Amino acid sequence: MATKRDYYEVLGVDKNADQATISAAYRKLAMQYHPDRNPGDKEAEAKFKEAAEAYDVLHDAEKRARYDQYGQAGLNGGMGGGTQFHDVSDIFEAFGDVFGFGDLFGGGRGYGGRQRPRRGADVRCLVQLTLNEAANGVKKTVSFHRHEHCQNCSGSGSKPGSEPQTCPYCNGRGHIIQSQGFFSVQTVCPNCHGTGKVITDPCPDCRGSGLTAKTVEREIEIPAGVDNSTQMRIQGEGNPSPNGGPNGDCFVSIQILEHPIFTRDGNNLECRVPISYAQAALGATIEIPTLDGTQPYEIPAGTPTGKVFRLKGKGMPELRSSRKGDLLVQVYIDVPKKLTKEHEEVLRKLAEIEEVNVSSGRKGFWDTITSLFKK
Repeated sequence: MATKRDYYEVLGVDKNADQATISAAYRKLAMQYHPDRNPGDKEAEAKFKEAAEAYDVLHDAEKRARYDQYGQAGLNGGMGGGTQFHDVSDIFEAFGDVFGFGDLFGGGRGYGGRQRPRRGADVRCLVQLTLNEAANGVKKTVSFHRHEHCQNCSGSGSKPGSEPQTCPYCNGRGHIIQSQGFFSVQTVCPNCHGTGKVITDPCPDCRGSGLTAKTVEREIEIPAGVDNSTQMRIQGEGNPSPNGGPNGDCFVSIQILEHPIFTRDGNNLECRVPISYAQAALGATIEIPTLDGTQPYEIPAGTPTGKVFRLKGKGMPELRSSRKGDLLVQVYIDVPKKLTKEHEEVLRKLAEIEEVNVSSGRKGFWDTITSLFKK
């Protein structure tokens, strides 16, 4: 597979460029390599598609952040990455309204003026996972809202028994055309909004829209290693096309719930484990928590508080890989708040051996009262 050029290089902008700069750079390239200005030029068409793909990623804050961190790897694998434009009509469909190509070049109705079905809008939803579910992979049922064609009118928008009428303003073309110098300006018909039809007797169920709202549930397989930045796509489960094209998609955002013991840093896990002074000084075998349960671990004599031990391969799995991160365990000396008399005696003896000063101990309440009035 050929290596793609850096998207910032494609648009000729700095990596710190703001949205206005990115938009201006894309518009300039799109105008330069537009197929209407370069008829039959395959190289220009390829550059036109390349610029659109770069803009698709860099103008979207979430995609751009993922691209800045992981490069192309952050956009691949069907996890909500960059759009693949198969032909220039896809580009007109995606960005024509933003930059005026739909009106200026006629892209809103398909490249070359052909009527082209439009893809339905995407929908989004959220699924929450525990850290263990994210580590092992899990099946989840997600719920989301979308529109579907009205069953009463079969999506026509007209009351059963009636039919949409040809738009008298554009004579059913869905657009009007005017000449402006070098270009022919094509604009969407303001009366029928590009459909070429008008509803004279609307369906009572959908009020002429042809659509009804519905809540949908789907089961999805979530792979091991997902993180909060991960998005999954359920193809074809979005909103329907307004004119016979494919449905949009449903994008599922992943949210990992906070774990009571572990914190996550990429594929590594971190936790803090208490040990006693005796264990730190003499060494000991302690129980370390992992995602798979506890396991014994030998800490050496003389371990200072704050020491970090690394357990290889005990962290989170890498997404779509057999590799795993590490578990970083930081030990700290847990000082007891209450001591038995025996513990106190031992510690005071230790203080004498180490020749260090320690508190003489708390007096009882009545001992304190007695000493105050002692002559």
